[in-house]
Amino acid sequence: MSLSSSLPFTVGKFLITPLTRSVAAGRFVATLSIRRGQGTQTHDRIYTFTPDFACRDSALMYATAQARYWLINPASLA
Repeated sequence: MSLSSSLPFTVGKFLITPLTRSVAAGRFVATLSIRRGQGTQTHDRIYTFTPDFACRDSALMYATAQARYWLINPASLA
């Protein structure tokens, strides 16, 4: 399993990091990390999305789009 990420970005108190993970047959899965807090008070939510993609860039774009959608509607990933 190999992880790849794009640049994380901060919005308010959240650090958002789009990630990809390689899966079988050379496909990629989009993953999103939403982190809040510092030190021992850090809380990190990891979301893995159902569709898989033929290339890493497509998976990263999907994870980034999901992050933007979450910013508009935080209940979307609840």
